[in-house]
Amino acid sequence: MHRSPLGGRNFESFSEDPLLTGKLAASYIRGVQSKNVAATIKHFVGNEQETHRMKIDSVIAERPLREIYLKPFEIAMRECPPWALMSSYNLVNGVHADMNEHTLKEILRNEWEYDGMVMSDWTGTNSVAESIRVGCDLEMPASNLWRGEKVLKAIEDGELSAKDVERAAGNVLYLVDRTKGLNGPPEPAERSNNNPETSQLIRQAGVEGLTLLKNDNNTLPIMDAHKIAIIGPNAKRAIAGGGGSASLNPYYTTTPYDGIRSRTGAELLFSQGCDTAKRLPLASPYCKTPSGDQGVILEYYKGDRFKGDPLYIQHKQATDLYLWDSAPMELLPDFSFKVKAIITPVITGTQTFSFSSVGPGRLFLNGELFIDNWNWTEEGEAMFEDSVDVVKSIFLEAGKPVEILVESTSEIRPLSKLSFEGKTHAYAGCRIGYEEESGVDLLQEAVNAAAEADVAVVFVGLDAEWESEGYDRQTMDLPKDGSQDRLIEAVLQANPRTIVVNQSGTPVTMPWADKVPAILQAWYQGQEAGNALSDVLFGLQSPSGKLPTTFPRRLADNPAYHNWPGENLKVIYGEGIYIGYRHYERAKIAPLFPFGHGLSYTIFAYGMPTISSNVLSEYGSVTVSVPITNDGQMAAYEIVQAYIKDVKSRIPRPEKELQGFAKVFLQPGETKVVDLVFDKHSVGYYDTNLEPRPAWIAEEGHFDVLIGASSADIRCSVSFDVKETFSWIF
Repeated sequence: MHRSPLGGRNFESFSEDPLLTGKLAASYIRGVQSKNVAATIKHFVGNEQETHRMKIDSVIAERPLREIYLKPFEIAMRECPPWALMSSYNLVNGVHADMNEHTLKEILRNEWEYDGMVMSDWTGTNSVAESIRVGCDLEMPASNLWRGEKVLKAIEDGELSAKDVERAAGNVLYLVDRTKGLNGPPEPAERSNNNPETSQLIRQAGVEGLTLLKNDNNTLPIMDAHKIAIIGPNAKRAIAGGGGSASLNPYYTTTPYDGIRSRTGAELLFSQGCDTAKRLPLASPYCKTPSGDQGVILEYYKGDRFKGDPLYIQHKQATDLYLWDSAPMELLPDFSFKVKAIITPVITGTQTFSFSSVGPGRLFLNGELFIDNWNWTEEGEAMFEDSVDVVKSIFLEAGKPVEILVESTSEIRPLSKLSFEGKTHAYAGCRIGYEEESGVDLLQEAVNAAAEADVAVVFVGLDAEWESEGYDRQTMDLPKDGSQDRLIEAVLQANPRTIVVNQSGTPVTMPWADKVPAILQAWYQGQEAGNALSDVLFGLQSPSGKLPTTFPRRLADNPAYHNWPGENLKVIYGEGIYIGYRHYERAKIAPLFPFGHGLSYTIFAYGMPTISSNVLSEYGSVTVSVPITNDGQMAAYEIVQAYIKDVKSRIPRPEKELQGFAKVFLQPGETKVVDLVFDKHSVGYYDTNLEPRPAWIAEEGHFDVLIGASSADIRCSVSFDVKETFSWIF
């Protein structure tokens, strides 16, 4: 859940709202498993941050645990159970998630009657007997640390029953049977499946996800522009997604600049505007192997002293060489490796290298030690727990090849971890960065381009370095050091017809939001990002995205501000059920852009709603029907949202909660009726004081259905009653 805007994996999580998250998850699972491919829902549960994710104890009271953090999983289990589930790294109320009896056994297995397979996160198993006994069936990524012989010994010692082991093994076999079958054929070789139909689908999904936050004076779409200034650090970069294990390699990418150039005959004036790189760019584009191929040669040695000949040799194209799951298994856990490549500078000047390593490491240039990182102590901010980047410059001549050599091992660093973790060897890997000297005044270049153009489009945001698994963002501000904010202010002063396109998976601070006439939230949209953007910028299609998370004006406004990221390896979920818009409405804090917000190139009118019944019973439902009319000049989608307000409750409840939504496509002048269905799950809350046991409860009372275009833009309402209080478990 999007508990805080700073969550490192928010970009790969659906929303701050549990209903929206659960409904999207269920639909995703339904689609994947319709092809006999298992979907694995994760991370179960309480993994809302990356800081100390392996050791942090998420302290969550039972009501918010049920209503917010377990609710999306519950919805998925009820509507389309996934065939597999992954436990999270963190502890939940003092017990690791993979061995948590309350969440895994009492709730998942018993209350929800889940019959799928449960696996740990990668290296996220924390016990032998306890983990198996409560229902974690499979240790990932390999069963050699807490399973195998240790399980047999646990049975012999009476710590674990054979029945528990058989049940876990049975769940693994059941997953195999559901997918390839116990006697199924070998896995076919991986193959490319790049086809026009899928590309078009990705492009259309991108268009529909683009979210228009502001559009004063119909600045968008761009019309009749002869000169367009394309400005910003993200303008000529293809940012397909965030970083970490959610990242992948698209078949191709399209940049915003590519998309605009393919869509218009206007003259394009480009300027990068500022530098936002968190680390030096990867050295990859400059690296050649000794045989002349793009990339580097990676040599593996048994043991941590580079003895003998390399046992394995790999060719890698990139120089972010984190070997978490790609080092040969036979060499684990203690091994050493060398990286070899040749870099040929393009220009003569002072060139800069950066080097970081997971274990001890050193970088040589032409056989001489250049960066010594063998006994590093300061940790960096990366998914794989490496050192900070060591940055060093050297004068090099253009066209003169330089031999690169890296030596590194899998020994634990920093040395202080040895006593804490009790291990001597772990992951290994390194990262090599490289950047050539540049004397360009990027900001002035951008101002000049903006002043000359009819319209300026500024592409700013984050990328896989700033938003990634493995670490949380340190600030909600655009990186780095205010350079992107200064760029926008300067461009706006040079050209008042400025459009800002922000690419990020999470909210960013926008100190210029009140001044800029148009703002488009572009998210991360994969290989067709540039083309989808151009379709919307030039009005071929209307944007129709709605914010799945609130954009606060400042970080201090967010609900987790006082309890983030915790202390002494504990994080208290002190905001309770009031996360996201629930918090902003209760605290009466106006956000920059509210949950569910998103403008269009047309106008939608909401008609008078009708309701199928004025009474909701325990086993029944009510349907609210509302006519939606496109009163504008352009065909477009509208996402209708329905929130339930408990008018008078025995205990505190949010002002309103999203309990339904529907998407409708309308031609100009067209009207369609949208049906929204509500049942007991739409009105219930979790009562921890209910006898004989805690359960969900729908109280007798009056409920309003608030229908609108966002959480802050309610257009109409109807009401119904629950005549008699009732309760349920699942």
